[in-house]
Amino acid sequence: MDPGQFFASSRVLIVAGKGGVGKTTASATLALAAARTGRSVLLVEVAGRSATAPMFGAAPQGYEERAVFDHVDGGSVRCRSITPDEALVEWLSTHGFGRIARRMARTGILEIVATATPGIKDLLVLGRIKALEQQRVADLIIVDAPAAGHAVQFLQAPSGVRDTARAGVLNRQAVEVMEMLDDPRRCRAMLVSIPEETPVNELIETAFAVEDRVGLALGPVIINGILPAIEGLDAVDASAALLATEAADLRLAADLRRNRMALQAEQLDRLADRLPLAQLRLPQLFTHTIGPDELTHLADEATSSIETLKGWA
Repeated sequence: MDPGQFFASSRVLIVAGKGGVGKTTASATLALAAARTGRSVLLVEVAGRSATAPMFGAAPQGYEERAVFDHVDGGSVRCRSITPDEALVEWLSTHGFGRIARRMARTGILEIVATATPGIKDLLVLGRIKALEQQRVADLIIVDAPAAGHAVQFLQAPSGVRDTARAGVLNRQAVEVMEMLDDPRRCRAMLVSIPEETPVNELIETAFAVEDRVGLALGPVIINGILPAIEGLDAVDASAALLATEAADLRLAADLRRNRMALQAEQLDRLADRLPLAQLRLPQLFTHTIGPDELTHLADEATSSIETLKGWA
């Protein structure tokens, strides 16, 4: 599949996954890969960690947009964070309550207002994303969503607020966000995992919850941490007798790698059987941090994986 066509299939991609599976790295990887197809990309974090911009070699982002990448073909990546409190202040300001909103933020009353209606904070974040999508601030908005346990609750917030607030501006906001989530041309979810049993189980559960309880269309799943095959592992046993004291360590290392590869293949097959979605596979990087070089490598791999997709979109 042409990567440009892939990234043109929806205007918003919501990336979610269990904590520790590389969800933020996957979000940044998709953003870079999309920008290299000539698209303008807005990469939005909602957890308040400001972790994506440093992967591009830039300072951590805040509520205001920060340009972090420009491509020779015209594509670009901008990063920003959207926290519930900032979204609430902005929402109140745009509805004529600017001075009150700033005063409430300083005095702490803002928290009381935000918790008066369950789900309102998540709705306000999604509402801000919806507004950005409607304003066409970028060709593609990629949302680094909360971890999987909170992600479904985050995405269900609009329906909860709609049922609680039966009329007025909150009801209208909830309905408009739900319309975005229900339209695959506007929004899709991409779930992230690693090829291990517990994360795969959680990805499968989250996928069914996102489709059944939220009504959000799913794109391909992203599998991080794929171990590459190593040629010659079987030859270790045959040559071990010639290596004296190193033989035991070599056999142990070879056995561990073979076992990991077998478990990886088992989980990938199980995921494909339980969840018939295309898989984008990203390699394991043996590094403590992700910087521009590592991100470029991951974007190369993501692009290659997208090119192998057939019959999707």
